[in-house]
Amino acid sequence: MNIDGQITNKLKKLRLTGMLETMDTRLGQAEKNNSGYLDFFITMIEDEYERRQSRQLLKRLKKAGFEEEKTIEGFDFSFNPQIPVKRIKQLANCAYIEKRENIFLMGPVGVGKSHIAQALGHTACRMGYDVIFTKAIKMLRYLNGGRADNTLQNRMKRYTSIQLLIIDDFGLKPLSSTQSDDFYEIISERYMKKPTIFTSNRSIEDWQGLFSDPVIANSIMDRMAHNAHQIVMTGESYRNRGNKPNDKKKNK
Repeated sequence: MNIDGQITNKLKKLRLTGMLETMDTRLGQAEKNNSGYLDFFITMIEDEYERRQSRQLLKRLKKAGFEEEKTIEGFDFSFNPQIPVKRIKQLANCAYIEKRENIFLMGPVGVGKSHIAQALGHTACRMGYDVIFTKAIKMLRYLNGGRADNTLQNRMKRYTSIQLLIIDDFGLKPLSSTQSDDFYEIISERYMKKPTIFTSNRSIEDWQGLFSDPVIANSIMDRMAHNAHQIVMTGESYRNRGNKPNDKKKNK
């Protein structure tokens, strides 16, 4: 086996495919620029690091389950001057995750709540955090299904252990007693440990009436609202402007 074959084989066994993919290019650059051994080595290490970071990001994005790839950079804030741009962009630094602070995005249909929620989640993935995005009703149905096959606690752990949980469209309809109990467990387990982002068409004052038991409702609301960022998004619906020539994007 020649020297190139030996290096290729060893890089494959060590799973250093980032180095393998760029080795020929980097060797050519090093010869052309008369680079030193250390510079060449650092460049190869950076190639491998970037490949692994990119691969981990793709895994986190897939695990998150976003409906679409939404980003803060891709959101057209100009369509609605009433959206608090500064507050939203400040949250994109992900400091709320380290501080274990929840976020409420509230407002009527079409103003961009789901886009912003997913965009914040996308930013969190890029910064190395694990994220799950789910519709509220889908999450509650998934949990209830665990009662049939004895996997409820394992399913519950999916939502209580994730670093950032995003619950979309919360409060579309009142919760049953079972749903309230499941929701209470999630909120209690995450309280002061891991942040949650909620989107809702209802104002937070109306949330208490969604729960069948007022005692559970008070306990849930107390935990959810503690140190939370509340952002009300009002104004024109982007969806209603979708038929205009210059408005091709759709934000929820």
